[in-house]
Amino acid sequence: MESHYLTVHELEELLREGETTSLEITEAMFRRIDAVEEHVHSYINLMKETALEAAEASDQRRRDGDALGPMDGIPIAVKDLLCTTGTPTTCGSRFLEHFVPPYDATAVAKLRAAGAVILGKTNMDEFAMGSST
Repeated sequence: MESHYLTVHELEELLREGETTSLEITEAMFRRIDAVEEHVHSYINLMKETALEAAEASDQRRRDGDALGPMDGIPIAVKDLLCTTGTPTTCGSRFLEHFVPPYDATAVAKLRAAGAVILGKTNMDEFAMGSST
């Protein structure tokens, strides 16, 4: 299964029907990132450890019949302008290269609360000003 070509709806259906697990999908996404990242430079930070932990937690909820909803176990990336607890948020700027927020942005907190698996932080123009990335 080439999960990177599937829609969120298709992934959710596979998870709901037990045809795959969030961990399998997440690992496949990281394999795809590893295969193409040197050419596309789409990620500023990958969050492999926390993503794999989140995927395992989602799989356990599904096994227990306690899925949080349609986003539970779905891998997603967020732009590097959204704060993520414990992971650098640079907004694409060297000025912020060492900033590690102690909190999640509201959008990130809502994604996590829904069970989404955050793969990492994607590249962007500095402070989202421009159109080169």
